Amino acid sequence: MFATGRRLLKTVFALGLLGLVSACATTGPASDGIVDPYENTNRKIHNFNTGLDRALIKPASTAYGIAIPDSIKQGVSNFASNASLPQKFVNNVLQGDIEGAGQNFFRFSANTLFGFAGLLDPATDMGIAEADTDFGETLAVWGVGEGAYVVLPLLGPSTQRDATGKVVDLFTNPLSNQLQQPERYLPPTANVAKGFGNRYRYSATIDSISYDSADPYAQSRLVYLQNSRFSSGTQDGASTDPYEDPYDSFAQ
Repeated sequence: MFATGRRLLKTVFALGLLGLVSACATTGPASDGIVDPYENTNRKIHNFNTGLDRALIKPASTAYGIAIPDSIKQGVSNFASNASLPQKFVNNVLQGDIEGAGQNFFRFSANTLFGFAGLLDPATDMGIAEADTDFGETLAVWGVGEGAYVVLPLLGPSTQRDATGKVVDLFTNPLSNQLQQPERYLPPTANVAKGFGNRYRYSATIDSISYDSADPYAQSRLVYLQNSRFSSGTQDGASTDPYEDPYDSFAQ
């Protein structure tokens, strides 16, 4: 009973934040321009995130990448990805993407039943690809504009629309609502470990953006917005994805 009440409160909070942030975002497709009215605050948070990365996240990811065998890192990454599929299924349905919902449903079923709860990835060998999405993309499908660019503590670059999506996604994964303690902490823990693995794997690219650019803030902003607009289908003329969001592994 109390668990149900807590879930209800979380849902109400998420919907309230959704309404607040969505009201700030412009409707319609995203323009090619950059809307950054909070640049002074964003730069301070960016500098905080960069300092945290230099002092903690990068050293921890390097230690994780070197000390943990590749097979275990891959298993953890597989488990985290599989645990996120029910959430993506929900967003597929909300977007009216029946094909994507079917892909994620059968992929989750195959990996959970035959891949030891997702540690292995037999679905890929079966030709069942992941239909990656999130609530930020759901809002884009519903016609909500990206709004202003914002930088979130620890999570990094975002927009008002994507920040709302991140919060709602935290509370709408059916798997998290079904698991009991302490099992419910396994997916987020695996996701953090996956983030460290990705930080190690893409270290050269992330370092070039965060430390080697003439203006790391502006470069991170450009990379994030181009990637976000490509993923949401709001970037005209994009045929291939030239960038990967260096903070995305920590944001999901």
